Amino acid sequence: MEPEMEDKTLELMNTTFMDSQTDELSKKTTVFKTITNGPMTGSRKRPSEGNYEKEKEVCIQLFDQWSEADQVEFVEHLISRMCHYQHGHINSYLKPMLQRDFITALPAQGLDHIAENILSFLDARSLCSAELVCKEWQRVISEGMLWKKLIERMVRTDPLWKGLSERHQWEKYLFKNRTTEVPPNSYYRSLYPKIIQDIETIEANWRCGRHNLQRIQCRSENSKGVYCLQYDDDKIISGLRDNSIKIWDKQSLECLKILTGHTGSVLCLQYDERVIVTGSSDSTVRVWDVNTGEVLNTLIHHNEAVLHLRFCNGLMVTCSKDRSIAVWDMASPTDISLRRVLVGHRAAVNVVDFDDKYIVSASGDRTIKVWSTSTCEFVRTLNGHKRGIACLQYRDRLVVSGSSDNTIRLWDIECGACLRVLEGHEELVRCIRFDNKRIVSGAYDGKIKVWDLQAALDPRAPASTLCLRTLVEHSGRVFRLQFDEFQIISSSHDDTILIWDFLNVSTNGQTEGRSPSRTYTYISR
Repeated sequence: MEPEMEDKTLELMNTTFMDSQTDELSKKTTVFKTITNGPMTGSRKRPSEGNYEKEKEVCIQLFDQWSEADQVEFVEHLISRMCHYQHGHINSYLKPMLQRDFITALPAQGLDHIAENILSFLDARSLCSAELVCKEWQRVISEGMLWKKLIERMVRTDPLWKGLSERHQWEKYLFKNRTTEVPPNSYYRSLYPKIIQDIETIEANWRCGRHNLQRIQCRSENSKGVYCLQYDDDKIISGLRDNSIKIWDKQSLECLKILTGHTGSVLCLQYDERVIVTGSSDSTVRVWDVNTGEVLNTLIHHNEAVLHLRFCNGLMVTCSKDRSIAVWDMASPTDISLRRVLVGHRAAVNVVDFDDKYIVSASGDRTIKVWSTSTCEFVRTLNGHKRGIACLQYRDRLVVSGSSDNTIRLWDIECGACLRVLEGHEELVRCIRFDNKRIVSGAYDGKIKVWDLQAALDPRAPASTLCLRTLVEHSGRVFRLQFDEFQIISSSHDDTILIWDFLNVSTNGQTEGRSPSRTYTYISR
């Protein structure tokens, strides 16, 4: 070391440690001097006579004798004396030391279940990446059946996945514990992309209007027309203009049962696992046993036709051409009592819907009224339609309504604001339903339109992009429709019920008949 540099180094070390009195600090001073006499910068070369190795050994021996706190303090002093280039080297050295592979470490401690639980929160793309980290991660994913758990999570939370699991028959391989015979993880690993492909195909079918069409001819005796319907996986229940209720087998499309008793057209209905409730132009509401078809109760209250009804969790709401809304308590099918009559509309009340917070009604007086479900008190009026309102659905904060002004409006129920107006139908919009993705509407122009709900809620989306598809098969007015992720079922003045199937679409482009269902079967070896 040159004398001038050595003098500066010694002067710096003496200044830094001038207050050190203890033997321990004296040792640290010695180490500092030793190091500063060594190569501390990239511009200085290590001496060839071997002093560095001896000095390093002395430093290490002294370092090992200190407490952890002293060691940390000493290293901090060293780092503070280094240049940026040296800091970069130290950072590169420390980074891998600070990274801990806990997924590999946990099973070594007998904690496989914790590693599995951590990885079970990954989505499909991340799970694919995790499989490539190392063999131990791949083993944890495989033995933990994490692809199976991912599919189960999707089935629990997404109706589309649940519906596919039932229709394609792979639900039988889910929600089984490890003690029962289940396919290996590789089955679920290969199943996942097939499910994604099916979902993409269904979405494309909706966008492009590809479907298989099935038709039920109701063959009404006198007056023709199907005013209302509801369906599940097994049956379709319809209310007809000829005063009857017909129950159809959803697979064979054959009529299973005809219920008679109303003396006017059946205008509205709803059913659950116990009862069918119907409203008629004869001004009555009837309650039927869903299995036997027996009439359990007849409610006589409204003065004119019962136009719509809804029931849920012991509460029923009916509305009428007499301009009133009736709120009923349903203790049982035979014990139904009137709680309150809501008045305020100035024309026939065409439709009602409700949840635990609000009852929503729409009328020929061009208004939508909001009422408190618990108190039955009036809350607010939604104004905007230019003519009477024929249909409505309400869920969460969103109300979607259809009117004889040929438009559909989306409303925020809490503030009463109209969020969007959808135009495209040429006549009265008679029925409307929506889910998280789509709005489906039917009108007196005989057309069914499918709209993009998320785009409709985006004020930046151009109006021309909102209608995804127009379906034209009915030869008369569309009265009622219901839909799910896979199909639309609609009824019309033309006395037919149509099933628009977007899942089982024929590959040859034909729109008649049903193509075979795709299944994913595991064959044990």
